Amino acid sequence: MVAAESQPIDDSDRQTQLLRGALDMCLLALLAREPAHGYELVRRMETAGFGAISYGTIYPLLTRMRRLGLVAHEQQASPTGPPRKVYALTGSGRTHLDAWQKQWNHFADTVGAVLDPLDHRPTRS
Repeated sequence: MVAAESQPIDDSDRQTQLLRGALDMCLLALLAREPAHGYELVRRMETAGFGAISYGTIYPLLTRMRRLGLVAHEQQASPTGPPRKVYALTGSGRTHLDAWQKQWNHFADTVGAVLDPLDHRPTRS
């Protein structure tokens, strides 16, 4: 067996990869709780502990989910500027969220089962 070359672990890259796989589902879950505009969704993601997520990530994703029929939007007056789009989950979005949540739970349980028995014994070098 050939040992892999040791490279530093970049927690930021790992977090980005994990988030990329779950961002759609998390946004749908937030919208299932309460409709929101993009700025509010960014704030909710930060409050939930995901760290800073850019508007350049959220808005294209909302546009894609709207095209797929997972969310709908309506214009609402803003107290401080132009009208803003407020997004809400559609029936199809709820169906997808439920399916993705089941899939995510199964995946997380599987990963947890693989990681759980680790007793953190020293590894071979």
